[in-house]
Amino acid sequence: MFKELEKKEKAISVIGLGYVGLPLALAFARKFKVIGFDINEQRVAMMRNGEDPSKELESDAFEGCDITFTANLEDLKKAHFHVVAVPTPVDEHNVPDLKPVLKASESVGKALKKGDYVVYESTVYPGCTEEDCQPILENLSGLQLGSGFKMGYSPERINPGDKEHTIEKILKIVSGSDAEALEEVAKVYGAVIHAGIYKASCIKVAEAAKVIENTQRDLNIAFMNELSIIFDRLGIDTKEVLDAAGTKWNFLRFTPGLVGGHCIGVDPYYLLHKANELDYNAQVITSGRRINDEMPAYIAKRLVQLLIQNGKNPGASKVLVMGVTFKENVADIRNSKVVDLIRELMQFSVNVHITDPYASPNEVAHEYKLSLVDAVSNDYDAVLVAVGHEQYKKLDFAYFRTITSGDKPILMDIKAMYAKPENNGWVYWRL
Repeated sequence: MFKELEKKEKAISVIGLGYVGLPLALAFARKFKVIGFDINEQRVAMMRNGEDPSKELESDAFEGCDITFTANLEDLKKAHFHVVAVPTPVDEHNVPDLKPVLKASESVGKALKKGDYVVYESTVYPGCTEEDCQPILENLSGLQLGSGFKMGYSPERINPGDKEHTIEKILKIVSGSDAEALEEVAKVYGAVIHAGIYKASCIKVAEAAKVIENTQRDLNIAFMNELSIIFDRLGIDTKEVLDAAGTKWNFLRFTPGLVGGHCIGVDPYYLLHKANELDYNAQVITSGRRINDEMPAYIAKRLVQLLIQNGKNPGASKVLVMGVTFKENVADIRNSKVVDLIRELMQFSVNVHITDPYASPNEVAHEYKLSLVDAVSNDYDAVLVAVGHEQYKKLDFAYFRTITSGDKPILMDIKAMYAKPENNGWVYWRL
């Protein structure tokens, strides 16, 4: 397979061209012939014009790439090495939603030919590739794994907003349905991943490695969030405590914050789902998820308390929330916990204004029925900086004074970006 791909006698398809699939497809397209498939025709049109709908890549990333963008399922039949990179979200009850990856499996199954390869990159629970996806591929293709086609799993490690750790610079885990598949998958990815390849012993090991990467981070952040609640009640500053503890060589440097997005806040639920199927109650993972999911309500309650303590009626107060994306320096608003925080404030009848230099006003309105302000005002009772965008890091208290009113305006610094004000003219609070 690899030699035929290398000679461009066969092509690679990448199904799902979001923040994971598009960079991967373009990386492959600098070496191989690639078919980039996405069900969203509007996104496909943008990519044909050298524009990344996720706003992660510049137009020059498309240059020198042998790639055809399409929304036509028939085009998948022209490929022989299929990579599935569709999202794997959870539903409103935090149950894994496998519909995208199963639908993608159906599309690939209808295009599958004898000797083809299918590699999954979507984050799933251990066993999903072989237990849920493989039967679909076999039923729709009429082929059997091994004699008819090969499978692999290579978990994505894209970090949105990170311009340093790009796809080529991140060590890639690969796995295969058998020894031959492992070697071929490793060769294909190894041709474009400069950081190297790690060969997992089997597909389930690779699936498990991915899902625990983000679960580990989720638990560490949950610990920090719980500490911040305790220290707040003690009247001591969490950042000062962490800075002091961080002087020890083996102290792990995590910080409290809102945990949203489509990785850290979602992946643990896939592991929990599998644990429940095995009749095991994963108490530590469940507790971490609960703490992190409750942080928006906790922060909103603390702001309301600060408003009341400083003689302000929450129902008559005007608050500016700065940042609505799920993390700093990205345009992605999916599963943003800032939105939960805003809605909590609105439950207290607080008048909330929202601004963000990255988020699309149309997407925010469509996804959450919320409006971004065209321009910030100059009479806010409180400002809540929720996301650590680079533009926000450059601000100072002189700026915040120009957009606030009253004797003691409130600044909530969720990401602990600013030094404590030295004078008593502010009510300053941070996690």
